[in-house]
Amino acid sequence: MSRWKELPDSLDDPGRQLIVQLRRLKDRSGLSLASLQSKTGYSRSSWERYLNGKALPPRQAVEELARVADVEPTRILVLHEVAEEARQKDDRAAEAAEVPAPKGVRRWVLIGLLATVVLGALLVGLLLTTPWAGDSGGGKTLTGSQPSAAVSPGPGAPFAYRPGKTYPCAVKRENGRLYAGYSTTRTAVLSQPGWDVVEAQCLLHHLGFDPGGADGVYGENTTRAVKRLQDKAGLPPDGIVGPHTWQVLRR
Repeated sequence: MSRWKELPDSLDDPGRQLIVQLRRLKDRSGLSLASLQSKTGYSRSSWERYLNGKALPPRQAVEELARVADVEPTRILVLHEVAEEARQKDDRAAEAAEVPAPKGVRRWVLIGLLATVVLGALLVGLLLTTPWAGDSGGGKTLTGSQPSAAVSPGPGAPFAYRPGKTYPCAVKRENGRLYAGYSTTRTAVLSQPGWDVVEAQCLLHHLGFDPGGADGVYGENTTRAVKRLQDKAGLPPDGIVGPHTWQVLRR
């Protein structure tokens, strides 16, 4: 088993998840970087950059690594797609920050920002004064909202992990899919604590795979529950919740 270097702190979560899985494939293959060069067509130095988070590998390199590791590439390619989209989004944001806007444009941008703040304050006020419907200790649903699964506790509130805190699970079927009221995602690749994890934990419990409580943390109990679900559904039991596993959780 390789002794891997720590990944750089600047690496975003989708990129980190991708590199962790690429490292597992490399370990599975048992090949050295020199052997990877001869079997994949990508240089040793390129693989060193890819596997240490210094550069995002091209899709073809990911496919080649899956091939030499004798692994079906679909799931790792999904991770690559998510990581690539996140990287492109960061690049666009950086480019926008470097381009100064003309004076007139800056004034209109400022006016737009001020209008957004005012409208946001009014919207928050309306949300806070809107009565809760069906609040009996289970999942909360705003009156008149469709679907109720789109509403998380304290609408729009950021997730904050609190030791010992778990969330109620009131799973309902809406438009043919299961929702617990914390997230509507069907594509997120889970790793960090958050409402998406709470949603997955509630759905796991509802389907009979106990994650040990819906606390929003993707720990060992949740990983084991995901693996059991994946194994029963005929998916590779890698313990990673991505688009294919969400499809099973939601149906």
